[in-house]
Amino acid sequence: MGFWKSLFSGTDAPAASKAAPMDRYVGDETDDRTTNRIFFSTERDLDLYELEELCDAVGWSRRPLRKVKKAIQHSFLVVTMWEQRGAQRRLIGFSRATSDHAFNATIWDVVIHPDFQGKGMGKALMKYMIKKLRGEDISNITLFADPQVVNFYRNLGFMSDPEGIKGMFWYPD
Repeated sequence: MGFWKSLFSGTDAPAASKAAPMDRYVGDETDDRTTNRIFFSTERDLDLYELEELCDAVGWSRRPLRKVKKAIQHSFLVVTMWEQRGAQRRLIGFSRATSDHAFNATIWDVVIHPDFQGKGMGKALMKYMIKKLRGEDISNITLFADPQVVNFYRNLGFMSDPEGIKGMFWYPD
């Protein structure tokens, strides 16, 4: 896994200020027949049906595609992770962040295809997100986590609110 070390060295231009996609090579994963290449991209123009298939694969409930499209368009940062086998590309990871463009960002919708879970891909996606947000001088990064993934985020340096303040939510009836 030497490629993980090189993943976070060097500098990239800030994600929000680049209009063009930023494909970034993550590494290779070899199976019995072929070498698969894994890439990050900040391109927002992705196939929403492919994203829906990824979310279905992890058991997320479906959301209206028009709302998903709007959420992506209004996000501060969108990062996708792709597996490349020959000429075939497959979406294997996704995450996005909203922000006030100055101090705060919140990470949403972190998803890794089950075939790639437990291989460090989720960790790589989150570290890439954090690196891109810090590159935009965002100093406060938050997220909401289901109980079964709290330890995953804790191992990445996230902590529960140290002052014990509970988040509050309003939902329509």
